[in-house]
Amino acid sequence: MKQPSILAQSNPVIALQYVKYCVVGGSGVVVDMLVLHFLASPAWLGWNLTLGKVIAAEAAMLNNFLWNDRWTFHAKGRDQGKWSSRLMRLAKFNLICTTGIALSVGLLNLQAYCLGMNVYLANFVSIVVVSVWNFFLNRRFGWGTSGASQCA
Repeated sequence: MKQPSILAQSNPVIALQYVKYCVVGGSGVVVDMLVLHFLASPAWLGWNLTLGKVIAAEAAMLNNFLWNDRWTFHAKGRDQGKWSSRLMRLAKFNLICTTGIALSVGLLNLQAYCLGMNVYLANFVSIVVVSVWNFFLNRRFGWGTSGASQCA
């Protein structure tokens, strides 16, 4: 009798991890908005909007990394608990997510300007596509969840 593929065995695990990844991403949106408001609002610090956004995005990515390391991919994070390993995962996470932002902007522009899609629908599609991109790349390269024993 043929055994089910690794992918078939792993789908519930992958689906749960993806849901957790999206919940963490939602918390990152809240962090981004709060930090941006604090930095850029004239009622608070009143900094330059671009500088405030860069810092807010980085704060959100740090938030997301910490929660993903502790919750979404906790088994892999626990297995690689050394600070040097954690810093390497953070660097990979940041690179993947920064690339994802560029991909999202490109997809948004392509859909809105070339395909004539509604901007908000195009943005939603971009977010979904990039969240899947970020999840699988982070799962594979950031937390090393791939290979024969697990499927990415």
